[in-house]
Amino acid sequence: MNFKMFTVLILLLHVLVLIADTAVPPPPSCAQEWFPKEGWIEQPSPYSSPYAKRGGKLAIWGSAVPKSLNALLDNNSFSSQVFYMMYETLLGRDPVTADYAPNVASEWSVSPCCGKVFIFKIDPAAKWSDGKPITAEDVLWSFNAIMNPKHLTGPYKIGLATFLEIPPVILDERTIKFTAAEAHWRNLGTIGGFPILPKHCFEGKDFNKINFDFPVVSGPYMLSGMKENISLTMKRRNDWWQSERPANKNLFNFDFIEYRFHTDRENAWEVFRKGGFDLYPIYSARIWVQEIKGERFDKNWIVAKAINNNKPIGFQGFAMNMRREPYNDVRVRQALAHLLDRPTMNSTMMYGQYFLHKSYYEDLYDENNPCLNESYDYNPAKAVKLLDEAGWKINPATGWLEKNGKQFTITFLSNDSGTTDKFIALYRADLEKVGIQLKIERKDWAAWSRDMDSYNFEMSWCAWGAGLFKDPEGMWYSKHGAVDGGVNITGFSNARVDELIDEQKSCFDLARRNEICREIDGIVAKECPYILLWNTSSTRLLWWNKFGVPEKILSKYGNEDDAIVYWWYDEDRAEALDWAQQNGAVLPLPYFGN
Repeated sequence: MNFKMFTVLILLLHVLVLIADTAVPPPPSCAQEWFPKEGWIEQPSPYSSPYAKRGGKLAIWGSAVPKSLNALLDNNSFSSQVFYMMYETLLGRDPVTADYAPNVASEWSVSPCCGKVFIFKIDPAAKWSDGKPITAEDVLWSFNAIMNPKHLTGPYKIGLATFLEIPPVILDERTIKFTAAEAHWRNLGTIGGFPILPKHCFEGKDFNKINFDFPVVSGPYMLSGMKENISLTMKRRNDWWQSERPANKNLFNFDFIEYRFHTDRENAWEVFRKGGFDLYPIYSARIWVQEIKGERFDKNWIVAKAINNNKPIGFQGFAMNMRREPYNDVRVRQALAHLLDRPTMNSTMMYGQYFLHKSYYEDLYDENNPCLNESYDYNPAKAVKLLDEAGWKINPATGWLEKNGKQFTITFLSNDSGTTDKFIALYRADLEKVGIQLKIERKDWAAWSRDMDSYNFEMSWCAWGAGLFKDPEGMWYSKHGAVDGGVNITGFSNARVDELIDEQKSCFDLARRNEICREIDGIVAKECPYILLWNTSSTRLLWWNKFGVPEKILSKYGNEDDAIVYWWYDEDRAEALDWAQQNGAVLPLPYFGN
């Protein structure tokens, strides 16, 4: 089953017939448990459509040109999406239950007594695009490439590190055994979720320079062409080894996926309105409320739809580098949070379309588990008090806050060309009222990414996605703040949080893990490593009315990326759209089920 295999974190984020290891046989009390369970039958995804057809092209916004398409080296959502269209993982996810399901591995086993030993058996049909079989050697080589200290694969090393102490063992050409040093609820997802690369293609090459050339792949798409700073095209493989599996029926229907690069979101919006590409997710309340009007929309040439499902909710905020002064002082961080006028921004700039973050794990709260975190409401008086307690005093001669003769000046690192300036301008004005200066340092995406990977910043706007199963380690565990290229970009460190993270590692009870994450969330919120911003639980989409879409449009946990997986090009709709534009006619909207 290949449920959104490219959604890393996402759902990468998160095998195997037992073959006895004659050298070290498992004790009888630790007999391997086999999966899938006997009687399991692979089913088509209920989110696909029986009316889907193969062919055509989907052109979508590709944001900025990444520094690499190798998601193991460049940890961003765009590179991950592209990379996981080309390379597969041992395990997939069931789109309904989110349980593990076959992918490259057709079978797997887990030792139930300790949860540390995992055996994966590779599907005999699994092969690379050059016709060579995917083998246990490929799995081992990929694992070793990720864990090589010289390779810039920081985020992936975190979960896989536990499998280093006892080296993986190849049992035969298609079978490999991994043993974890400690029991951890995420172990199966981690070892079953890293991308498998072809050893025969990349062995001997400088891994840190494998960025844009991927001649041998295993997934449903491969690179077709890239025009520098303009576009990237992916081509569907007619010989994909998984194409006839029931789980993939009516999925991956487009012959071509074309990403059009536009660093500036506002520019991308204008290009989309003129037909420059086909699908545009809306992240701007102004566009959604004020600009979806006119002939294109009134006559349904462009479809607008907000979809609510069970997708995990991430967070966004102004990240502060706690490794540097004055951001290493919690009073300063809290003061800076109280100086951001989020209610005014939401009501005047975003038409009240968003909820204001109180949590880093918003979807862990409900009526039975209300969020009690402080919301850091706009409160300049409280901010001034906190700054005074932290030793920052106004210099009467300059009007700026100073401490030990140093003026309080924030350098805000931005990869945005100006669309967020209205928010920064209001924040800067409120900062200046209490004596703090803010300067913007603009860099392109690649340079911004390099600075963030090396933690060369003071403050920056960052947005994070979320997974179904919360794993706080990468972002909040102290030791990961010292590893370049990780996701603990703020350098967060708290002894109690470390204890809680250690506790949840060996907890296989999801409800209890969620309780632990809520406690971690409360501590992190009080420590204020980010100035939290806002979010929406819906996915707002615009698309030109020439595609077939399933009744539910997106899957249970999916976002706009689902269009690549579930939608299809509809020739009749495309012809109708052309005719309607030429004749000023109204088109019928697609049918949307409940």
